[in-house]
Amino acid sequence: MKNQLNEATTKDFLSVLKKRIEQLTHFPKGYSWEVLAERFKKNPSKLWSLYQMEQSGGEPGLLSWNDKIATFCDSSTETPKERRSFCYDPEALLSRKLHKPEHSAVGLADEFGIRLMTEDEYLQLQQLKPVDLKTSSWLHTPDEVRKLGGAIFGDRRFNRTFIYHNGAESYYAARGFRAILEV
Repeated sequence: MKNQLNEATTKDFLSVLKKRIEQLTHFPKGYSWEVLAERFKKNPSKLWSLYQMEQSGGEPGLLSWNDKIATFCDSSTETPKERRSFCYDPEALLSRKLHKPEHSAVGLADEFGIRLMTEDEYLQLQQLKPVDLKTSSWLHTPDEVRKLGGAIFGDRRFNRTFIYHNGAESYYAARGFRAILEV
């Protein structure tokens, strides 16, 4: 089936995920592995999406938990390696005349069934764990910025988190994107 893992991959990946969550220092209150496993059983495409985050280097971890939603994010120290050198979105990709990147951050996120992290989610992650010490990550850009041709990204330098802007069509070898998946 499309967007669904086979039984062996599901079992292996759930084992990796459970271990990673249990090692969290910011363990979410009320968290239950059994409830989470049941959510994935009911929504196998969500597990497939999370697996795409894993396969592209994101090391997804649990950002927050409540009775209705488990929020996963890329918790890799640097922006996921297989999601770098992309411009911001499909519109920006189309606007490039020369030296087009392979893809766009928003476009690949859509294909994976995930979304780019917001600025607030990025700041929340930076409170839990310093990330993007050598790289940077495209973030979900407010419409008013995007309409003017820009996009935002973040990184951590000098023991501080910075949010910047760039033209949406730009791309760099050290800039990727961090994603969110709600289950």
